[in-house]
Amino acid sequence: MSSIIGEYDCKVDAKGRFMFPVDLRKQLEALFDLGFVVNRNLHQQCLVLYPIKEWEKLNKKISKLNRLIKANDVFVRKFTGGATSVLADTTGRILLPKALIDYASVKTEIKVLGSNNVIEIWDKTIYENFLKQDIDIEKLAIDVLGGLNFNEGDDE
Repeated sequence: MSSIIGEYDCKVDAKGRFMFPVDLRKQLEALFDLGFVVNRNLHQQCLVLYPIKEWEKLNKKISKLNRLIKANDVFVRKFTGGATSVLADTTGRILLPKALIDYASVKTEIKVLGSNNVIEIWDKTIYENFLKQDIDIEKLAIDVLGGLNFNEGDDE
């Protein structure tokens, strides 16, 4: 799967459904019909929509954790506890679970973001406030990407 990109303004109806952006659907192609897992983001007050194949890859790694170790057990419970399988309906809408809507403080207007191999769903106001945070992106880029050699061939 190639990288999922784009930022889209969407609306959530009273039942918690939003129309999945057509451009994102085109990027996902056949993966769209396989469904998704929606879950809380670990670091931000937003939701993460995993294409089912991405969730399966992640879950395969998580399932290897030794659950007899308390930290592993607590992590798995906390991380997977809110995860919910979702499918688009015939019109392309996805229903977000009420508990996850509450977690992310989703109101009516949302931002749907392609974020590499997943899709983030933010309440629009919370996302705009996140963008206003004083984050030194240059320092962050050096910290995160500085050790990578971009001249190497693909790892695939």
